Amino acid sequence: MKICYRCKSAINIDEISFRTECPSCRTDLHVCLNCIFYDPMKSNSCREPQADFVREKDRANYCEYFRFNEKNEKKSSKEEAERLWRELFKKG
Repeated sequence: MKICYRCKSAINIDEISFRTECPSCRTDLHVCLNCIFYDPMKSNSCREPQADFVREKDRANYCEYFRFNEKNEKKSSKEEAERLWRELFKKG
């Protein structure tokens, strides 16, 4: 499921173009903060080494490598850790 980085609402749009906006908060969707390659720990905050530098990560850009980061659901790190613990030690 696609989720807007800003308002956290679900996005029911199949194709995200350079100028697509979130139906809820009207913010741009083709932004680094919504991209699967966005990683603040990497150089230029991007895991795609061939991508051009984008200064404003929350503004629309024309990056050809953009792929919307589809998240199924937001879980806290505690919930995720508990799930992994149960999975590791499940009986069966």
